[in-house]
Amino acid sequence: MSPMVRNLPSHLKKYVASQHFDSYTPEEHATWRYLLRQLKAYLKDTAHPCYLDGLEKTGVREDRIPKISEMDELLQKFGWGAVPVSGFIPPAAFMEFQSLGILPIASDMRSIGHMLYTPAPDIVHEAAGHAPILIHPEYAAYLKSYAQVAKKAIISREDLNQYEAIRKLSDIKEHPHSTKEDIEKAEAHLDATNKSMTYISEASLLSRMNWWTAEYGLIGDLKHPQIYGAGLLSSLGESRDCLKDHVRKIPLSVDCVDVSYDITEPQPQLFVTPNFEHLQVVLEDLAQRLSFRKGGIYGLNEALRAKSVNTVELDSGLQISAILESFKSKDDHVSFLKFSGPSQLSLSGQQLEGHGKDFHAHGYSTPLGPLSGLEKPLNALAESERKSLGLEIGKSVDLKFSSGIQLKGSVKNLRVHKDQLILITLDHARMTLGEELLFDPDWGTFDLACGNKVTSVFGGPADREAYGEVEDFVAERVPSKNPSDNQIKLFTFYDQVRKIREKNQIAQEEISGLWNQFQSLPEKTWLAGYEVLELAHLKGFKDFANEIEPVLRSEFARYENKITDGLRLI
Repeated sequence: MSPMVRNLPSHLKKYVASQHFDSYTPEEHATWRYLLRQLKAYLKDTAHPCYLDGLEKTGVREDRIPKISEMDELLQKFGWGAVPVSGFIPPAAFMEFQSLGILPIASDMRSIGHMLYTPAPDIVHEAAGHAPILIHPEYAAYLKSYAQVAKKAIISREDLNQYEAIRKLSDIKEHPHSTKEDIEKAEAHLDATNKSMTYISEASLLSRMNWWTAEYGLIGDLKHPQIYGAGLLSSLGESRDCLKDHVRKIPLSVDCVDVSYDITEPQPQLFVTPNFEHLQVVLEDLAQRLSFRKGGIYGLNEALRAKSVNTVELDSGLQISAILESFKSKDDHVSFLKFSGPSQLSLSGQQLEGHGKDFHAHGYSTPLGPLSGLEKPLNALAESERKSLGLEIGKSVDLKFSSGIQLKGSVKNLRVHKDQLILITLDHARMTLGEELLFDPDWGTFDLACGNKVTSVFGGPADREAYGEVEDFVAERVPSKNPSDNQIKLFTFYDQVRKIREKNQIAQEEISGLWNQFQSLPEKTWLAGYEVLELAHLKGFKDFANEIEPVLRSEFARYENKITDGLRLI
């Protein structure tokens, strides 16, 4: 495993799952092989030219499900790594992995029943979709830049509820013991959650950007584009249909974030970037809209309606992470901030000693802006000006802000960074705004954040590792599947087919014996029968193949298209 993976922060390590390569069933390997043969055959002419080369260079083989440890080693040559995860991981965690140059690969393999589309992340989508294009330096750079922007976007409480509903539905659909009623209940819950969404959050805008680029993006000439999005590269159905005329092709611009998508339906339009460098241009256009760039009252209002843990950064560099409860402003200038719940104070992304969420467990508040008379904020005061105000340890102070807020107390501690006052700790503090009491001495010590302006507001805590668990970081594992006795017999059959396929010389009697064994299986699948038919063609026994083909088509009429598609490659 690469050093970048070994050195993951602890809050990301919990998502790392063992791949358990030996636990993949022979049917899962056969499903992978069928899909990869189909995808490679079609995409060699329709995908970006680096796709086929990327499959080989990232360790994605046709004959078996790839080992993620091998992919990790190969991706290091391109400045990336790979780590196995299980099922859905929270979007914030996924983005943080990518910002570190690590591709999270869902190690689970889609079932034969979900061959063309899976409701859960799986190794086909991640390994055969996302990984190959990473060998292109401009695209790889875009993905890292995107992740850096996306992890700054504000995630709302509504987003978190929606993520949880999607994850539960995905888990239930993939669980072997789920009932129809279980699935319908989860679908109804997701539908109700979607209908309850009241606004489009910054995280949703970034999700749309990702969908129309990294997942469903086209590149090149508008009339004859090529595929590079992982969602298309890993979907047999949509990869074939997306280039047809009935799907509108739109030049990619930042306006793509105004277009929603439905993950359950083929997309009626797709966006085309002329080249990978253009992705960075569009991303920068989007970044300019976001609170981490705009800050101020705009950013605070976004944090306020999000009702989730976010970070407010001041011009002094001090960062306050918590759920914003309210703020006061005067003449478009922020004068007071109030946070609820566990709060964290940080500087440059590092939690200040003694100012974690355990100490500030019940919230945090602070005035901002210039002092009355001086018309300077505390962080801009020279040392002589501080002393003239009594800002020395052990002395009493009476600070009056231009906003009308008055703060009295005894100086317990001063924290200075680069000759700039960033935090003042007061004992016996009392803070008022006219008749309104903002802080009472009985509430304990008061930590006054020094700053004049809110320069940035961004999603999540500033120091994620020190902050610890937040509600959007919930690790889940896809449940293991226990095969029945009949399924074990079927898996043994797949193994026998594979061993015969790998032999240099075989007799027709061996294939005939396989067919007879297939016919006697207590539980059969179209893919197992197709593998015998394919083997007969590949080894040159055309007459026998022509004899068993109509039998297979008749027995598995619903899967006739898949059988036909497979035979086209022979």
